[in-house]
Amino acid sequence: MAAYKRILVTGGAGFVGSYLCAALAQFYPSAQRLCLLRPDEMDVPLGFEAVVGDLLDERRMDDVIAQFRPDLIVHLAGQSSIGQASKAAEQTWRVNFHGAFGLAAAIARYTPAAVVLFASSATVYGLSFREGVLTEAATPRPLESYGRSKLAAENALSDILAEEGRLIIARPVNHSGPGQRSRDFVLASFAAQIATIESGAVKPILKVGDLSRARDFLDVRDVVDAYMRLIASASELPDRVSIFNVASGAARSIASILDEFRSRSTCSFEIEVDPQRLRSNAVDIVSIACDATKLSAATAWRPQYSMGDLVEALLEESRSRLACGGLV
Repeated sequence: MAAYKRILVTGGAGFVGSYLCAALAQFYPSAQRLCLLRPDEMDVPLGFEAVVGDLLDERRMDDVIAQFRPDLIVHLAGQSSIGQASKAAEQTWRVNFHGAFGLAAAIARYTPAAVVLFASSATVYGLSFREGVLTEAATPRPLESYGRSKLAAENALSDILAEEGRLIIARPVNHSGPGQRSRDFVLASFAAQIATIESGAVKPILKVGDLSRARDFLDVRDVVDAYMRLIASASELPDRVSIFNVASGAARSIASILDEFRSRSTCSFEIEVDPQRLRSNAVDIVSIACDATKLSAATAWRPQYSMGDLVEALLEESRSRLACGGLV
């Protein structure tokens, strides 16, 4: 396992970040650990010190990197919702691309030999998903601002970071788990709605989008395990820039996943298609799945959590929040 002395995480207060920071604190207990927080963020991950700064403030990023000089940077910060990204394309590009650009420039100046793990997205493949299950050799053909800005950030990091460093680009498929925002993500939305229906607070009607779409889903715990394995294996990777899909390799229809939720619900409910949850067919793909053979070969990673495990965890969290008087 690679030894790191100074670890910086951007986006550590977010959904994936909360899981990853916990894992980093556990596996690298002797390292200094710093989490970049926006001025409006208050939750500091356990085991991390906080530094406040806007990713878009290049002077501030210069100061942070110059003073801390991390040897591992995990860049998670960015617009995480594809739906929200399409509604706010300018801000999506600012955060996803300009944020990565400024960070890369500071790293290249002050800590050129650092390892950088960038959480990109399988959405960069876009139109290529019409060809089937994709490996990293597939041509990226993103269809919307989220995927295009992530691909641009990949290219900026690849070009700007110094030759002596290591860049790991992770392209995860859809992932979910406790802590994900229910208003923006389909599985978290199902769990929140079902828990509310079970409580008797609303009519037994579940609002859905297009259930015929098929997606490759992972539990967030498996995604974080993949990131941790890549971080540990960075020095053994043969290339300066390495790209890895993080995926199960199989797409499941949203309808079949909803059946998993239904089988675990304590009450019955009807389905109602909500037009606001539908995306234009012009920018959507029927089936999305990626091949993670390269990741498995490099790190021995395999998904450990089933769809049933994920569904149960989401329902348990939503029910617990309601029981404690919180919102879901």
